[in-house]
Amino acid sequence: MSTESYIQNLFAERIGGNRFGKDTAIYKFEKIKRAKLAAKEEHPDTPIIDMGVGEPDEMAYPQVIDSLKKAVENPENRGYADNGGADFKQAAAKWMQDVFGIADIDPDSEIIHSIGSKAALSILPKCFINPGDVVLMTTPGYPVFGTHAKYVGGEVYNLPLVEENDFLPQLEDVPQDILERAKVIVVNYPNNPTGASATKEFYEKLVAFAKENNLIVIQDAAYSALIFEGEPLSILQVPGAKDVAVELHSHSKGFNMTGWRIGFVVGNPLIVKAYGTVKDNSDSGQFLAIQEAGITALQNPEITEQIAAKYSRRMDLLVGVLQKVGFQASKPKGSFFLYTRAPTSAKDATGEVTNFASGEEFSQWLIRKELISTVPWDDAGSFVRFSVTFEAKGEEKEIEIVSEIHRRLSQYTFEF
Repeated sequence: MSTESYIQNLFAERIGGNRFGKDTAIYKFEKIKRAKLAAKEEHPDTPIIDMGVGEPDEMAYPQVIDSLKKAVENPENRGYADNGGADFKQAAAKWMQDVFGIADIDPDSEIIHSIGSKAALSILPKCFINPGDVVLMTTPGYPVFGTHAKYVGGEVYNLPLVEENDFLPQLEDVPQDILERAKVIVVNYPNNPTGASATKEFYEKLVAFAKENNLIVIQDAAYSALIFEGEPLSILQVPGAKDVAVELHSHSKGFNMTGWRIGFVVGNPLIVKAYGTVKDNSDSGQFLAIQEAGITALQNPEITEQIAAKYSRRMDLLVGVLQKVGFQASKPKGSFFLYTRAPTSAKDATGEVTNFASGEEFSQWLIRKELISTVPWDDAGSFVRFSVTFEAKGEEKEIEIVSEIHRRLSQYTFEF
């Protein structure tokens, strides 16, 4: 007789139906976690160098923290925020003007805050996707919009990001029958995991493509101001972009506010209104005190410039070391990710050769053998992602850590 609970048969098909919880596949981040634990047990005296962390390594800036402390004690902030407050919208509009030079954003109709970009990406599919509708998404990439689109019966068509096209999607490759059912295209630049940046020419092409095919553009701009050269770029700088596009901005990466869960959606007023309608039935808004701290951050864009300068410095160190040991690494123009092709083999000083059939195999070997943690990506070729958000207080410590990476990797001859 089965001892299985009747609840097992009640799960929705979108999360697996009666098979929910029985999947034995191991998510790659769980594999990384297990490999770290095993490496620590096998090499207890060797510290792990964690180059896989996808979040800032430092606290929010003091003026932001002080702003929160004051706002928490304000009794006017104790209630529900819903889709407010007005001050945050105005600060976000001013930030878009200060950073991107976009002066025509109406804070009342074209901006609503988000409880982080992840929440916005989970809400927006419910605004547009019906069963059978298609979402165009880049791969590798952040899957949340696509996951929720499938939850409501939609389909995902993946656009590979390949080195030969500068990790930009090849829009002309989308089949006509897919385009006829597509409603939304989701992009993310500067990109996670590739670190690639878009160009204004690409955004112009994307806006035209969207208009030709009756698509909505969702640009996940979580890393938009974390750039190493040139000026920050927004899709909303393109004439006519607001006709079809919204951009998602986040305080997490550019202001060291990952756990604070605050950002905003900006752009086409009808899309923003739809987002606000579903959001209003999904949450009661982010705590107004956190919104006030978010305002302080937006009023100080130099914070992001200082953070970007730190990551740029670290990226120079890391790229230099990887190139010395044979990797074909090149510095990205933004984000804090270095995406580089994984080797096919490594030969040690004794002549022993280890072969790698994928980025995941190399990443697992690197953790277990040399206690350097990375994130593998095999969606469009065998790559690994290094992140320069490793913990290091000051430039001397940064140099020390990257020098240790060089020491560990220089023991091998890598083939690609």
